[in-house]
Amino acid sequence: MNPKDLKYSKDHEWAKVEGNVVILGITDHAQESLGDVVFVELPGAGDSITAGKSYGTVESVKAVSDIIAAVGGKVIEVNETVVDAPDTLNSDPYGDGWLVKVEADDLSPLNSMMTVEQYEAFLAEEAH
Repeated sequence: MNPKDLKYSKDHEWAKVEGNVVILGITDHAQESLGDVVFVELPGAGDSITAGKSYGTVESVKAVSDIIAAVGGKVIEVNETVVDAPDTLNSDPYGDGWLVKVEADDLSPLNSMMTVEQYEAFLAEEAH
């Protein structure tokens, strides 16, 4: 089940806003599509990322996928658990499988993201 308090992108990524800090991750649908995740590449703390641009990759037994930033800003924390145990993305994409925390320089890109209801409707359409 997709949590209601998150924003969702058409790239199957999620964002959780806590003040001006945004936590980013991939959705359950994304990890299911990828299959077993074997490697995650993320930026380092202190690096800057740009909204709409790739900030890392997730590699599975099937493919390598770019992770697209929902917002731009400075990475203030990286989830080392996911780097050390990439399968955490498969088992808990909304909990322990978060990717980075970003001090956002502009929250407005989040306005174009979907609510959980919109995202689930998008998934249903995509399945047809």
